[in-house]
Amino acid sequence: MTLRITGGEHRGRRLRVSKSADLRPTSDRVRGAIFSILGPDLLKGVRVLDLYAGTGALGIEALSRGADWADFVEANGRRAQQLRANLESLGLSGRAKVYTGKVEAVVEGLPGGYGLVLADPPYAVDNLAQLQELLNREGTLCDESVVVIEHRHDTELAEVHKRLKLVTRRRYGDTSVSIYGAGAMDG
Repeated sequence: MTLRITGGEHRGRRLRVSKSADLRPTSDRVRGAIFSILGPDLLKGVRVLDLYAGTGALGIEALSRGADWADFVEANGRRAQQLRANLESLGLSGRAKVYTGKVEAVVEGLPGGYGLVLADPPYAVDNLAQLQELLNREGTLCDESVVVIEHRHDTELAEVHKRLKLVTRRRYGDTSVSIYGAGAMDG
């Protein structure tokens, strides 16, 4: 299975992805829509955090479109190795780091200061409020951060969770994308 990068300096390049029944990569269409909503200026010079990274397609897309740095968190060791290999093949390994472990355990040890967080948890994860709580931890986000959470269309997410405020929610088939701002975007 391969995924295609939809924009930026690596547009059209393909990522190698191992087939797995429990892997649900973000489609090209949804990835393109997310970055269209965010716009090109949001990515310039930001640090990105890609949670539940899987293939890493979201974070790699952000790097391709101008982000300075991306940290990836993936619990599956084989997927984390594949992600490292894809970063290496694209020449992006000097602008990224892959952490292997559960999101809840890894995030607390990360440097923080992220301007963009991309989270695509497994659809079986139904407590996304816990994720929002984790992201509200002091130092994780910048004052102008944007958080993108991909989820099942019927999963309930609060419109406001502490300093995260819903900017927009879009639906693409069974998938919904909720975009929150911590001051960066006005609805």
